[in-house]
Amino acid sequence: MDVSVETLEGLETRLTITLPSETFEQRLEVKLNEAKVKARLPGFRPGKIPLKEIRRRFGPSLRAELAGEMMQSSFYDAIAQESLNPAGPPTLEIKTMDADSDLEFTATFELVPSIEVADLTKVQIKRPSAEIIDDDVEKMIERLRDQRISYEPVERASQTDDQVVVDFEGSLDGEIVDSAKGSDASFVIGKGQMIEDFEKGASGLSKGEEKKFEALFPENYRAEELRGKTVDFSLTMKEVKEPKLPELNDEFFKEFGVEEGGEEAFKKEVLSNMEKELTNSVKNQLKQQVMDNLSELHDFEIPAPMVDREIQVLKDQMMGQFQQPPSGKQNELNLPDELFKDQAEKRVKLGLVVNEIISQFELEVDQDKLDQHLKELASSYAEPEQVIGWYRGNPEQMQNLEMGVLEDQVVDHIISKAAIEEVVADYDSVISGAAIAPPETQDLAETEETEATEAEEIKAEGKETKPG
Repeated sequence: MDVSVETLEGLETRLTITLPSETFEQRLEVKLNEAKVKARLPGFRPGKIPLKEIRRRFGPSLRAELAGEMMQSSFYDAIAQESLNPAGPPTLEIKTMDADSDLEFTATFELVPSIEVADLTKVQIKRPSAEIIDDDVEKMIERLRDQRISYEPVERASQTDDQVVVDFEGSLDGEIVDSAKGSDASFVIGKGQMIEDFEKGASGLSKGEEKKFEALFPENYRAEELRGKTVDFSLTMKEVKEPKLPELNDEFFKEFGVEEGGEEAFKKEVLSNMEKELTNSVKNQLKQQVMDNLSELHDFEIPAPMVDREIQVLKDQMMGQFQQPPSGKQNELNLPDELFKDQAEKRVKLGLVVNEIISQFELEVDQDKLDQHLKELASSYAEPEQVIGWYRGNPEQMQNLEMGVLEDQVVDHIISKAAIEEVVADYDSVISGAAIAPPETQDLAETEETEATEAEEIKAEGKETKPG
C-alpha cells in the first residue's frame, strides 16, 4: 500500500492511497468463488455454475463491493501509518479501479487540530465565599413557608399581598382592546404580576364592587399596541383572598423529611441543605469561570464534522425535552442548525482543550473522588447501596461518572495554577452569582428581572389573561 498525504485548506487533508492490483484481484477471485457456491441461476445446478459465467454476471458488482471494503480498511491502516487523527469520516473517491490496474483512491477529511495549552497562570478566577448566619437560615425558612402559602377568601377590601380574581376590560379611544381584557384573572397585589397602575386600580375593592380607572403601560410592554398608552379600564372584583402562611409545626417539618426533633432539628436540616447548596454553587461558579477562561485563552480552527455531530446532540436533547423522537425526526420541529451552532462550537472547543490538558498533564480518574461522588449521588435515594450497585454494573454509566470526575480534576488542576481573587459576600449574593458578577452585569440582571416580572402572564383556569 502506497500512501501520499496532501495538506489542503484549513484542517482539510487528502490521502491518495494505492493498492496493488495483485492484492485486489486475489481478493476478487475469492469473492467470485464464494459467489459460485451461493449463486442460483436457471439452468445450472447449485455450485456448478462456471466461474466464467459468475464473472460475467456478478463481476462488476463484486468488484465495486470489494473496492468499498478495501477502501474502508486501507483508509484506517493509512491514518495509523501516517499518525493522523481524523475529526470525522472521510469522503472517498475512486481514481482507478480497472482490471489489471492498481486500485487508487483518495480520502478527504478534516484533522483534529493540534492544540497548545495556554499558560494556565493567566487564568483569572474569583472565588466567592460566605458564612451562613442565623439570619440567613431564618430567611430561608420564610421562603419555604412562602412556597407553601395558601389563600383564603375574606369579606373585606383588597390590599397588598392579597390574591384577587377579577374581570376586566380595557379600551383606547372608546374601542375595546383584546389584549387588555380578561375574565377570572387571578394575581397577587404587590407582586408585580400586573402593571403598577392596574394593581393600584384593583386595590381597595371588595367582592362584587366595580371600578373604572386609567392605567399607563410602560414603553417596553410586550404588546406593541399598548406601549406607552394610557388605557381606560373597567374592573369587577370577583373574589378577595388573604395569604395564610403555614405554621412552623411538626406537620410542616415532616414535609421536609424531619420526623422528630421539632423546630431545632428542622433548622439544622435547613442549615445542612444551605451548606450543600452553597458548596455546589461555588463549585459550579468556579467551573464556569475556568471554562470561560479556557475558551478565551485558546484560539484554533474547530473541525466542522465535530461541530455537526455536537449540533445533532443538542437537537436530540431539545427534542427529548419536547418528548419528540430522537435522531432522524428533527424535521418535525424544523430546528435550524444555526440555532445550535455557537453552543456546539464552544462545547467542541472546550472538549478538545480539556482532553489536551488531561493528556499533557497525565491526569487520571481519582478513584477516591469517584467513590465519593457515587456515594453522594446515591445518598438521595432510599436504597443507596442498590443505586451504587446499579452504576457499577453499567459500564456506560460508570464511564459517564468517570468523565465527570476527571473534568472536575481538570478544573481543580487549573485552579491550582490560576490567579485567584477571594470574594467574601453574603449567602444570597454567592448563591445568585451576584458576588462575582461585574457591576454592569448586576444592573442588567436587575433590569431584566424587573421586565420579566412585569411581563409575567397570569393563568386563570388554564387561560392566560393579563394587562401587565
